[in-house]
Amino acid sequence: MGNEESTPIDESVPPQTLKARDLEALADYIKSGKVKNVVVMTGAGISTSAGIPDFRSPDTGLYANLARLNLPYAEAVFDISYFKENPEPFYTLAHEIYPGKYRPTIAHSFIRLLHDKGILLKLFTQNIDCLEREAGVPDDKIVEAHGSFARQSCIECHQPYPEDDIKQHIAAKSIPRCHECKGLVKPEIVFFGEQLPAAFFHNRHLPQDSDLCIVMGTSLTVQPFASLPEMTRTATPRVLINKERVGGLGSGTDDILLLGDCDDGVKKLAKACGWLGELEKLWAKTAYRVGDDADSAAEQPSHEQQPEKTKDEALEEEIDKITREVDETLNLSKWHEERVRGEGLPTVSSSKLSNTTATKEESADIARLHEDEESSLGHIFVSREAKDAALEAEKSTKE
Repeated sequence: MGNEESTPIDESVPPQTLKARDLEALADYIKSGKVKNVVVMTGAGISTSAGIPDFRSPDTGLYANLARLNLPYAEAVFDISYFKENPEPFYTLAHEIYPGKYRPTIAHSFIRLLHDKGILLKLFTQNIDCLEREAGVPDDKIVEAHGSFARQSCIECHQPYPEDDIKQHIAAKSIPRCHECKGLVKPEIVFFGEQLPAAFFHNRHLPQDSDLCIVMGTSLTVQPFASLPEMTRTATPRVLINKERVGGLGSGTDDILLLGDCDDGVKKLAKACGWLGELEKLWAKTAYRVGDDADSAAEQPSHEQQPEKTKDEALEEEIDKITREVDETLNLSKWHEERVRGEGLPTVSSSKLSNTTATKEESADIARLHEDEESSLGHIFVSREAKDAALEAEKSTKE
């Protein structure tokens, strides 16, 4: 099961539960009161409009953008063996995508709306970004199949680690270590080589109890998550809100396909149900700035309600954008130069990841990088001062 080929249902085959296989019939079914237990399954596609890149897009994905860290292979950033030897690349990534920097999408708020309506049975998500929580979906309604940044613990003694402490480390770009045994601390994200959380296996039967299954923003290629939609009853309507058809959805008698952008899809469904106003109001509450508390969210204007910029403000914003682009180009050149000179992070050979013995030189280099209790990541991040100096140098060259 998963993203296998399957034949779409023949249109001559009647649905078992819905009046028809279309959006209007689905909305009528939801509004009828028969829907009391909705199971939602999500992937990275519901977070991309928040500004969080997916993993494998060739130019914009997280793996593509980690090339500057000189990893032996892109996925090593989530390899538990590699993390134990060299945690810096993961904490570089954590600094960039840690919860609190991104606003939930309207798709996340739609899941919250289902909860507020009293019909959300469980959300199964592959995402680690915690945006469902930011949108207000309660912890007991969420199964994070691949873990998340919501909790963290020591990889040696498994002692929980305080959330405030890890936030300070990530903000300071330093490596957290256990207060008890000094072992490395890691958010409870499932790395390659680790088991899925027990909560996934304890709850994976729930699709069988659902009246409606909604699948959003996932390729359904990673098992065992990909098998979840197949665990629904035959007569349970399944809705796919996705850019393409995946996982055999569309082959069931009551499958509905809303192909396209996830945010557009949930707005269409909410409108058909008469919920669009509620959804937009709920989403507007997530528009608070980073650092504000959620209670003040409702007082903050949404993106659509922001006052128009003056010509001077628009010009200043455009200049800032160009400056950032120049900075990024210069930084990439700097990273490339460092790699060519051999000044970047030392790599761990593929043989070491296969549990063979590393050379003394490799071990010494790695040990020096994170032997302290609070190792710095300063050698990875380019300082603001360095950026300014590079920009001035670039200007002088052009002159």
